[in-house]
Amino acid sequence: MTDVLTRVLFFLALIGIWALVAAQHVWDPTLFPSPWKVAQTLLEQFHSGALITATAISLRRVLIGYSISLVIGVPLGILLARQRTFDITVGSLVSGFQSLPSICWLPLALLWFGLNDKAILFVVVAGSLVSITVAVQDGVKNLPSTYVRAAQTMGTPGWRIYTDVLLPASLPAILTGAKLGWGYAWRALMSGELLFVSLGLGQMLMQGRELADMSQVISVMIVIMALGLLTDRVIFGSLERHVRRRWGLGTS
Repeated sequence: MTDVLTRVLFFLALIGIWALVAAQHVWDPTLFPSPWKVAQTLLEQFHSGALITATAISLRRVLIGYSISLVIGVPLGILLARQRTFDITVGSLVSGFQSLPSICWLPLALLWFGLNDKAILFVVVAGSLVSITVAVQDGVKNLPSTYVRAAQTMGTPGWRIYTDVLLPASLPAILTGAKLGWGYAWRALMSGELLFVSLGLGQMLMQGRELADMSQVISVMIVIMALGLLTDRVIFGSLERHVRRRWGLGTS
């Protein structure tokens, strides 16, 4: 309860500072709206259904792309960490892609798939897959070699070393990669939705810019931040606490 109260007081203080600055008219109200104006716009968008529809569309896209990245990235990261041939070949390619911003994939995706969901999903996968793969690869490489040797001594078949030893032991690294991948997936999604008509939260941001409606822009940004905070606290937070207890990494 103390942590919750501290967090609530912190955000209330931020809103108070925001309201105070807006009341002083340091910037034009159309460029720096008050929190009450943003809240009003948020409620209007909610009641009209536009915000709910845009959020559902964006969530569907990011969940599909993120799931594909997890399915490919986790086994690929383990494989790169364990197989030297893959590491010096495919691993070099993954390292090169790591420095490539996800928005760089958008022109290629548009030429390949056209102006549709497939292009956005491709960008989301390209944006999150590399971060998941690299995090899992580093985590598996840092595992004590005694795990594998002990499994081999007890006669564990080769494929079960991956499923029964490396995969469970690398859960902390996989969780870290999953969190990173989720963040990069949202960044990639916004890159795609901002640049062409896509009926998602990104399009609502662009509509706010084109209409010079800063309250709409900020309200959509708040929704995106709230979704990220909710996911981090409810899903990843619960998984992190379970993994810490399972591996004795902490008490929280």
